[in-house]
Amino acid sequence: MIRLFHAIHKSSINQRFREKRFRFFKELMETIPAKETIRILDVGGTQSYWENMDYASKEGIHITLLNVYEEDVTLPNFKSLRGDATDLSQFADQSFDIVHSNSVIEHLYTLEAQQKMAREIQRVGVRYYVQTPNRYFPVEPHWVLPLFQFLPFSWRVFITRKFYLDSYPAAERSQVAIDRVKEVRLLTEGDMKALFPGGKIFREMFLGLKKSIISYSF
Repeated sequence: MIRLFHAIHKSSINQRFREKRFRFFKELMETIPAKETIRILDVGGTQSYWENMDYASKEGIHITLLNVYEEDVTLPNFKSLRGDATDLSQFADQSFDIVHSNSVIEHLYTLEAQQKMAREIQRVGVRYYVQTPNRYFPVEPHWVLPLFQFLPFSWRVFITRKFYLDSYPAAERSQVAIDRVKEVRLLTEGDMKALFPGGKIFREMFLGLKKSIISYSF
């Protein structure tokens, strides 16, 4: 059963979801009044993501990538910066037309950190688009195990320590496993509404179940 879920996860299904999700983003982009340059801040993003979506070289778009480490960029309309998603003080209020973030906010360990990220996104962006996996989707998206997120903490650490799961190899030390489990705090639709009270919700569905949640304001 585990192998089946991993095979599904690694197939083209995930890419189709990303493409469908990005089509929704492009539809939102079309609602923005015409201007010479649209400035996008992608928190946790990469140039390859935008290339895979055939959007990297779109005229009139400038994308700033913000990550813990600088990302390699090769296109003139991309800029890469080091930074902290919970502290965007290097940017003034409404510095960007859009703040985009894909599957990042659930990796901040605590609700307090997630609240800080949400506040900063709403401060520096005129508009925002923030996607995160749904906590109540039955397959945990990082370990790709059914109901993994609902197991006791010690069980999740044990599994993380002993097994190679999806993109996570078996942790070499117990503390590594503990930190890896603590890092991921999945969110519900209610959580996203609380974090982004002025936003709307787009629900990504799979087999009638809510797979991920997008809070957006355009």
